[in-house]
Parts: sequence; C-alpha cells; structure tokens
Amino acid sequence: MPRGRKIGDVSAPLTRFVLEDQLCFALQDAARAVVASYRAGLAELGLTYPQYTVMLVLWEAEEVSFGDLCRRLSQDSATVSPVVKRLTAMGVVEKRRRSDDERQVDVVLTDAGRALRERTREVQTGVERATGMTGPEIADLRSRLQAFTAALRADEA
Repeated sequence: MPRGRKIGDVSAPLTRFVLEDQLCFALQDAARAVVASYRAGLAELGLTYPQYTVMLVLWEAEEVSFGDLCRRLSQDSATVSPVVKRLTAMGVVEKRRRSDDERQVDVVLTDAGRALRERTREVQTGVERATGMTGPEIADLRSRLQAFTAALRADEA
C-alpha cells in the first residue's frame, strides 16, 4: 500500500492494483459477508443460501418456468438444476412438465414450501439488523446496486 494512504481513505487518489482499492473486491467481500450472515439461520431450517434464493422467487410467484427461474436468479441451468433437485427431494417444491409443451418444466411451490416462508422471516430480519443500517438505507443501497448491475449488463450487450 502506498505510504500515507489508509484503507478506506477516499480523499487519496486511487492506486491501481491495490486490493483494497478495487470495487470488484469490495463487492465480492460484501456479498460473501451477507451470505455468511444468512448461513446459520438458514441451516436451522435445512436451507442453503442458493436454495433460499430459489424459494424467494417461488414465494413471490408460486409457480415459475425453469427458464424464468434461471433468468430471475441470473444463473445458468447447470447451477440452478441441482438446487431445484434438492428442494424437490425436501418436498418444498415440485417440478411439473407443461401439458401444452412437455419440453417446458415449471417449478411449483408446495404447501411445505409455503410454510417455510414464515420460518425464514426471522432469519431475514436478523441479517437486516446485523447490517446496522435502517430500512431506508438498505433500500437505497439495494437500489444503487441494482442500477450499478443494470449499467454493467447494458455495457456487455
């Protein structure tokens, strides 16, 4: 680290190739910390964080095509498929082939999956509390991150 510069000192000019100066690392580190803060509470419910994200989509939609689920999670089918398979084995979701097009598979929330939703509320509340941020601060950060992500994805196209 350059002499006189402290980690987090935004008034000093950015130095290239210093880990603490990298936005990508700050985002990765924050994401890992958030996921880790969910881990213990979700484990008590028998869920992993990837399973939780699938359940979030289904708690919102009740039924979703497998392709739409992958798009919502910004993940490919090879990543989502084993997660859905484990959730199916747990009995919280079902996979159904569409009668009008058997190539299409829907993922459907079961009664057991609906019951799991309320049990996760405490986990989510605990994570929000652990951030030390207010609801509006969390909402603002989330909105800014969503805009940031959209800008990067638009630049890829």
